[in-house]
Amino acid sequence: MLTTTEKWLEPELMDVVRLFPSEEELLLSHTMQILPAPACVEGELVRNTVALNGAARTFENDFSAATKTERKSLLKRYAKLALYEVLSEHFHKALPWGSLTGIRPTRLAYGELEKGKDFRELFRQLKVSEENIELVARVLEGQKGVYERKEGNVDLYVSLPFCPSKCSYCSFITAPIDRTRQFVPAYLNALEREFEAAKPLIKNLRSVYVGGGTPFVLEPNDLERVLKMLSPLAKGVEYTVEAGRPDVFTTEKLDLCQKYGVTRICINAQSFSDRTLVAIGRKHTRADLYKAFEMAKPYPFTVNCDLIAGLTGESVEEFRSSVEEAIALSPENITVHTLCLKKGAKLKEEHLLGTSRSPAPACGDAHSPALTLLPEENLAEMIAFSRDALTKAGFEPYYLYRQKYMAGAHENVGWTKRGYASVYNIDVMEESADNLAIGSNAITKRVLLREGRIERLGSPKDIPTYLEKTEKLIEEKNELFS
Repeated sequence: MLTTTEKWLEPELMDVVRLFPSEEELLLSHTMQILPAPACVEGELVRNTVALNGAARTFENDFSAATKTERKSLLKRYAKLALYEVLSEHFHKALPWGSLTGIRPTRLAYGELEKGKDFRELFRQLKVSEENIELVARVLEGQKGVYERKEGNVDLYVSLPFCPSKCSYCSFITAPIDRTRQFVPAYLNALEREFEAAKPLIKNLRSVYVGGGTPFVLEPNDLERVLKMLSPLAKGVEYTVEAGRPDVFTTEKLDLCQKYGVTRICINAQSFSDRTLVAIGRKHTRADLYKAFEMAKPYPFTVNCDLIAGLTGESVEEFRSSVEEAIALSPENITVHTLCLKKGAKLKEEHLLGTSRSPAPACGDAHSPALTLLPEENLAEMIAFSRDALTKAGFEPYYLYRQKYMAGAHENVGWTKRGYASVYNIDVMEESADNLAIGSNAITKRVLLREGRIERLGSPKDIPTYLEKTEKLIEEKNELFS
């Protein structure tokens, strides 16, 4: 049970609790209580008392805040740090990002730099590991020449929420294309209406990103309809299509991408282990991945390959092999995600950390491996190996972000060869430009730089509701950007 007299702090403190293993046992136990007392400000000090199982500790931190917003931010920061220190001692465990629970550590680093401070001092205070402090410094270096905060900058995101099948770790409202194909014509009609209404709102376009879902799962004529719609606007800017899984790759679809000016594609491998691919519900094999890379080779696209550390029952050796095989295929970008299980993911619903609840065979294969989650020490070894191997292969980290429910409290990192950093990824992760998003399950963000805040507008997640509310969405976007 977690209680505090400062009710607005509860969600933030719960984020700290979730960083540690067996959080369900911690919260349900009758003998454990976590009680952050109200923060007491005396002069230049902020004081937090945390009681766990009746034993209390008090922490003091330097405190100075010029505005009400800064004051609230510091109160939150130090309350979370106090709770983290108590739990870290209780579990005898230091986490790689310390008490940091936000999605974007680099945003915090930029904020310190803008004040003329060395971000490393703050990160050390928040108990971030030296390895991760260095990672943040490398990411900031990798963003030079691309990162830009300027009023009127905007990126366009187009959502195509259709997939060949649903992966066990996926929490998006998607369903196999066989169950959603009947919505495609109406969906594309709605997308075109949204796009036409959005064009006048775009000032300085930085990039166009077509994501999903798996855009390449569409039939060629439907894919062409989307690419043709976007092509005039996307001329001269970075233009990405998240092609997706290799089992839906065809030369016809790659030809269409080239014809309409696409500059980047993503091949979402996730793993090069056939055993793992079956376990997570994929319908392609390692051999299909190699075919997709071979198919894309004659085209002038920048290629990104996605991998996930901590997938169902995958060994450290299997993950190491996936990293090595991805490097050998020589894409310009390799993104290493850490498994993140949100509500709605099959794997989240069926398993507790480190245990299995009657695992069902994936893809109807009676010999599918059980869906199990990886021990955290193995996950840390995977992350460390990927950083070392990619660095040695000439890749540099250029963006990173974190999510709630991320295994081992790690992160996702985008790695790039020199000169191939993605404008879209940097803008989105740093929230340095407006993001105008169309389609279902898409979130539009208006970044108000002068006011120091962000306004958001989310589209309905499921396709039928999106189709019903398209016109209302158009009105709301016009109002947001007026």
